[in-house]
Amino acid sequence: VQLQASGGGLVQAGGSLRLSCAASGRSFSTYAMGWFRQAPGKEREFVATISDGGGWIYYADSVKGRFTISRDNAKNTVYLQMNSLKFEDTAVYYCAAERTGIAARGIKDYDYWGQGTQVTVSS
Repeated sequence: VQLQASGGGLVQAGGSLRLSCAASGRSFSTYAMGWFRQAPGKEREFVATISDGGGWIYYADSVKGRFTISRDNAKNTVYLQMNSLKFEDTAVYYCAAERTGIAARGIKDYDYWGQGTQVTVSS
């Protein structure tokens, strides 16, 4: 599976962005998908995950109520809608795919990673 993340950019605090992650291959609907982020000088951290069928969704506490993960299996794409953005959301955002289809929070649970897209929130 190859993953291509897009949709990052520069936005003012309080604004919104929608990230997309397009996957190649026919097995997209069998993978759980996740979003992670990495700020400068910090470790990569979990943001959100969605199971293969979309029935299980988990968020990091820091984004709960502001971010929404969704997927369109017909389009082989997973999305991350980010609202009420804060300066501390600034990071490179990565999408990842997990082969068992089970939504997971751990970096090591994921088998494939995209290249990342930069999100910068100005205060």
